[in-house]
Amino acid sequence: MTESPSSLCDTGSRVKVDVRGSIFSVDRTILAENCEYFRALFRSGMRESQQEEVRLQNLGIQGFLVLLRVLQGEHPMLDSDQIVEGIECAAFLQAPALTKHMISIITSENCLLMYHTAATYGVWELSQRSALFIRDIYTDLKEEVHALPRDMVEHIESLLPSSYMAVCSHSPSLDLLQDVQRTVCYLDKEHRKWTSLTQLPPSTSTTMAGVAVLDNKLYIIGGVHDVSKRVVESGFCYDPADNTWSTICGPQQLRYSFTLIGHDGCLYALGGKFNMKELSSVERMRPSEGSWASVSALPSKAASVVSTVAMNRIFVCLWRGNGATDIHEYVPQYDHWLLVTTLIRQQSYGLYMVAHRDNLYVIRNGPCEDFLLCVMDRYNLSTGQWTAISGQYGNSKGSLLTAVVRGDSVFTLSRRVTTEYEVEETRWKQRREMEGFGRIGSIYTFQMRLPKATSSLMDHCLDQNTAEKINVYYV
Repeated sequence: MTESPSSLCDTGSRVKVDVRGSIFSVDRTILAENCEYFRALFRSGMRESQQEEVRLQNLGIQGFLVLLRVLQGEHPMLDSDQIVEGIECAAFLQAPALTKHMISIITSENCLLMYHTAATYGVWELSQRSALFIRDIYTDLKEEVHALPRDMVEHIESLLPSSYMAVCSHSPSLDLLQDVQRTVCYLDKEHRKWTSLTQLPPSTSTTMAGVAVLDNKLYIIGGVHDVSKRVVESGFCYDPADNTWSTICGPQQLRYSFTLIGHDGCLYALGGKFNMKELSSVERMRPSEGSWASVSALPSKAASVVSTVAMNRIFVCLWRGNGATDIHEYVPQYDHWLLVTTLIRQQSYGLYMVAHRDNLYVIRNGPCEDFLLCVMDRYNLSTGQWTAISGQYGNSKGSLLTAVVRGDSVFTLSRRVTTEYEVEETRWKQRREMEGFGRIGSIYTFQMRLPKATSSLMDHCLDQNTAEKINVYYV
């Protein structure tokens, strides 16, 4: 017999769960809060709701063990058998936390299994997220994809792939004539060149602003008008589905040089500066609700905080001095920050971080004599170990401080060249080069899914703005 960990059974009345002969003693409240099956059972008023033991003979033991680990706050990587039984468990017990974890560990090796199994058991959110992942790396998996049932292949092919996007830093424009540089651009991979998607509204500033994507909408918040550092109080949202801009309210604390993160239905504004002073405050907004609220502050004051999302978790780098960079995780469920690890490395001026699977890649410019070269260290969240990544990556091959991960590829750019790398175990291997992003200013990079008629969007945007002249700055 197997007993579940004590952390799941020390806060109230317990129930024994029999899974094919293995007995797990689990807290009733935890099960009721996280599984619709148990919630309905315990509140049904029937005789079974009061029994000390519940039998689940149709579930796999491995799947239930994965559920217990997730409910403890663990983030396990899973093999094929665990994935199948985990999806079965998520479907039968209706456990959203388990489904959410499965989504966070989709990889190129398991995406087809996730997609097919989730569709079979009716875990539709996981099935759709797996299909989107497959769509993004369709070329690499084309042969394997066509082994799926035809209707599943057709669904994948009907989806919009994500595009590598970029926008430079611009101050608000008051000119009657449009500045052709003030555009959001996307990488046309077929023609290997950058193409304008939409014009920035005249009131928008991307200079020292927060830029993030949430639910396939682009948010540009804050920024400054000019060298006086006067903050733009409104935020702007671009929806590619109908090619429109709208305004949203900015954070309660005016700030610039801050970090904006889109995660799990919320926007987070982290740190930054105001009146030349660094901030530690953090605010969160759910766009559907439309107002900002303060949450737990950063462990220290910081501007231009380096951040990434890995396995559906938020991580930030905070420079501590003397070569030390602390990596913290923000846990929304408990609204607190956890120190994950510390990296001791010298750097010159640049620091960046991206995530691939359960790895954090911390990228920095080398010491002063090698400041044009980027070097990397990888932190594995599952093992808690650091590894130095071999090789140096020069700006002539695309600045790694603009890296964006899609599938097993990393896209970087400079004014001279856009480079796609393949993530390997001990290095990033160059896959191909494309046209550079030949514009002046700091560059923000991100991903979005664009409508198939993208080629005509910019012309429509220009025609519309020309007609409206100065009376209307945004749709």
